[in-house]
Amino acid sequence: MSSLIRSLARSSQTQQRREKKANSSHLEDPTDLDTGDQRQHSTAMDFLHFGSKEKRQSSSGRSTPKIKGSPRIGPSQPAKIEIHMESPPCVFYGGPNCSGALLSGQLKVVVTDLEVRLTSIRMDLKGHTVTKKPVAKDCPDCIDKITTLKTWNFITEPTTYAHGTHDLPFSYLLPGHLPATTHSILANIDYSLEAIAITALADTIKHKHSLRVQRALQPTPEKQSVRIFPPTNMTVNVIHTQIVHPIGSFLVQFRMNGVVTKEKSAQTRWRIRKLDWRIDEHTENISPACTKHAHKVGGKGKGQRHEDSRTIGSDCVKKGWKTDFDSPGGGQIELEFPASIRANANPVCDVESATGLIATHLLIIEIIVAEEHAKNTNTKQAVPTGAARVLRTQFKLIVTERGGMGISWDEEQPPMYEDVPASPPGYIKMSDYVGDDLGPPPEEELEAMERGESN
Repeated sequence: MSSLIRSLARSSQTQQRREKKANSSHLEDPTDLDTGDQRQHSTAMDFLHFGSKEKRQSSSGRSTPKIKGSPRIGPSQPAKIEIHMESPPCVFYGGPNCSGALLSGQLKVVVTDLEVRLTSIRMDLKGHTVTKKPVAKDCPDCIDKITTLKTWNFITEPTTYAHGTHDLPFSYLLPGHLPATTHSILANIDYSLEAIAITALADTIKHKHSLRVQRALQPTPEKQSVRIFPPTNMTVNVIHTQIVHPIGSFLVQFRMNGVVTKEKSAQTRWRIRKLDWRIDEHTENISPACTKHAHKVGGKGKGQRHEDSRTIGSDCVKKGWKTDFDSPGGGQIELEFPASIRANANPVCDVESATGLIATHLLIIEIIVAEEHAKNTNTKQAVPTGAARVLRTQFKLIVTERGGMGISWDEEQPPMYEDVPASPPGYIKMSDYVGDDLGPPPEEELEAMERGESN
């Protein structure tokens, strides 16, 4: 390297001498000589700085431009696939025994070339169950479990499609026992339509369309529950709706009886200090193991159980109740308060999947009561005894989507062929009349029939 640098410097000096002689012989401007010296010096110094790592600069002092990160444009496909849905949103109206939801649409093959020859067009309806806490962290078979619910084969032999859009209709009745689309902390349940077309040149054209499946339960009558809190005489009567929705509030009617215990000269009673309520969401999931990692959970067909609980709505009520210590039955306290799910809680609707995902909800009420003592002669002057209790009770809630204006599939479907009666109706026995000619009826009978009289 040093010898190369010395030879380059030597050649630069020789070149400078030649240029000086040429300039002096032709009587050129001395500024041109200085420019040539600077150019040659710049070339030598650039090589010393970047000789082994960068490209050499040209004699003009400009470097060759580089193109970095240029996008690679792949070959254009002769066609593309689109999925257009025609049916309303997939909603199951009712429990797992409902009739299901109709799924229909058009698979559109858009040919961009003059024509394309396709050997296969297939579309699958798939259900994906993604476990967020798998048995093996990096195993795709432990993370994602795929179930193919329906397959459509639109062509059975190679077919040539001309330029333009070609529609291929499809329909399917989703069974009502399927779980709704769920995104929880432990697992996700999703549905998708995945179409694939193969050309005669073995090119693959793919398209994926996500589906959201919901379940809506019809409102039920309000549920009345009674809770007893021994060793005291207090009982709590709660009336609330059991079907609630992620958006909106519902009323809870609360009544407490047996808050007063009377003796001969005095009475002991309980007074509410505050009431706390909250809505808890409990999620359970069983993470299945693939065949390769089945030994980690004790064999094939087993998995790991995971649980998670969180609060999706809460509030504290410190006023608003009505207290009547003189009512029959040991006095009573009445209260009505609204409850709802927090707007940013992203709740999960109740679900019970065959894959092991279960989501449930509870309304938990905690009442803090304080004991006080009063004489029967002057009940308005009560003295706190310092004793207090926490009364805790819980009620089951079912969180579901709103049904809206939709109706169940079994209520809107036309009658099946086997349900239509035979037409015209058949007769058991028919025979011809044999006998005298009856002739027209007498005029007296006609007049009587007109007057509505009968014999």
